[in-house]
Amino acid sequence: MININITKKYSSLVDSSLLERAALTTLKDQKVSSGSSLSLVISDDDRLLQLNQQFNNINAPTDVLSFPSDHIDPDSNSPYLGDVIISFSRAKEQATYAGHSIESELQLLVVHGVLHLLGHDHSDEQEQARMWIVQSRVLAMLGIEF
Repeated sequence: MININITKKYSSLVDSSLLERAALTTLKDQKVSSGSSLSLVISDDDRLLQLNQQFNNINAPTDVLSFPSDHIDPDSNSPYLGDVIISFSRAKEQATYAGHSIESELQLLVVHGVLHLLGHDHSDEQEQARMWIVQSRVLAMLGIEF
């Protein structure tokens, strides 16, 4: 199950079905149990700044943060993978700069965030290359190519 929470300010600007599809496609590609769940949150730069300061000791907003979990969801008794929090304002800025739609950028950030929940990383060149291959493959499955 994909739990989606969109800050009221952005609720009319975000198609939650696109976010859910991006997350589910990523999970399917990575052969994650269909019973697993996660949360997607669309918020703003202020919230991402606060979280980045609190958890990463970085005094700057960012586009996406992932918080992996190894808990069992008490409602479904299935793995809870964690939370992905995305800054809508940062996504919009990045989409404008890159010359593609906000919908494509949000889906990219969902895929990216979910891959982090699943243990992918880009802290060195080799890990980054692996993650980018998977990310590109999932985006292609969604019909998104940059």
